[in-house]
Amino acid sequence: MAEIKTERLDSYRRLIDISRDLASTLDLDILLSRIVHAAAEISGAEAASILLYDDASRQLYFQVSTNMDESTRRGITVPLDGSIAGWIVTNRKPVRITNAHEDERFYSNVEAVTGLSTQSLLGIPLITKNKIVGVLEALNKHKGKFTEIDESLLLVLGAQAAVAIENTRLFQQSDLISEFVHELRTPLSSLSTATYLLLRPEMSQDQRDQIIQNIHSETMRLNALASSFLDLARLESGRVQYRKVIFSLADLMYECKDIMSTKAVEDNIHVRVESPEGLPLVEADRDKIKQVFLNLLSNAIKYNRPNGSVLLRAEIFDNELMIIIQDTGIGIPDEALPHLFQKFYRVREHETRASGTGLGLSICKQIVQGHGGRIEVKSKMGVGTVFMIYLPRTSKTVPRDGSVEAPQKKDKKQ
Repeated sequence: MAEIKTERLDSYRRLIDISRDLASTLDLDILLSRIVHAAAEISGAEAASILLYDDASRQLYFQVSTNMDESTRRGITVPLDGSIAGWIVTNRKPVRITNAHEDERFYSNVEAVTGLSTQSLLGIPLITKNKIVGVLEALNKHKGKFTEIDESLLLVLGAQAAVAIENTRLFQQSDLISEFVHELRTPLSSLSTATYLLLRPEMSQDQRDQIIQNIHSETMRLNALASSFLDLARLESGRVQYRKVIFSLADLMYECKDIMSTKAVEDNIHVRVESPEGLPLVEADRDKIKQVFLNLLSNAIKYNRPNGSVLLRAEIFDNELMIIIQDTGIGIPDEALPHLFQKFYRVREHETRASGTGLGLSICKQIVQGHGGRIEVKSKMGVGTVFMIYLPRTSKTVPRDGSVEAPQKKDKKQ
């Protein structure tokens, strides 16, 4: 009995340390990682995870886990109906289960993706200000089964975690919104000036036509800025869930080339694709990877020189694929390269050539990193720019008939 009291006291002391730790950061990824590792530690569990709740889609999605990398968990959603986590959200009550497979609420799809067999489970709701934020789960108790003490400890941790998560979200949103509002000032100022000039009686028709054209351009820019801002806000908050499928990378490359062909012809730019034999299939969100390709191709055409060229090429390495977008454009100054993927950053030398939101490359980076990859850039003024996208590769290759099949489940004995 004395030993149990000592263990409980140690656990509560650890909770005090953890609460200080949670209050010391406003970085959501760091915060969530600390929470799940603390949950696994104080409950004596093999693994722990946080599923955040999206009220609009009525789904839960994995945001962080001690046993899953980002590219794996970002593709997994859990329905509200037919899952233990969903039951916890709906009923706002904790759950302790000794054998998850015998529970009718168990959602087996997650186990199939992660490869971690779930035996025992302890889950608690994350609630703050009567709002459900998500679910904190601990899986597979190392010794025995989850106890009432484990549950009470996790409830205390969960209460602290829910507040910390909401505070961090609010901070991130206010920070991003302040940047967005700052960026709105320039086009709004242009529109205000343009409308004022249109009211002046001395303006000629030609001048009025030019002002109307400027209003149209600034309105289109505002629309693009708002759309890109929403894209980035969803990506940064983790609310974007990647719908992974297996597809031919070569087919997507040629498809993107065709989409950009009209723009390329208008600007007298030659675009070509190089795809090596035996290029493996890719397991990723096809639409999101397409968004990245189109953004980089658009930039490569936009900032190219007359009669220039753009090359879209893929290369195969042991554990990854590299996709290259190379242009013969004006290039990017060395001092601008470290800032290129920052929100709202625009290269000063490019601003007079074409309009932009300064968010496209930030979005590209978020998408690529969300797939477990990385994006890099090299450039030389007067020569051109090369963007390199690295994505994890699968063992699949393109079939000879050109068809793409869904992956077959491997025999466990293999």
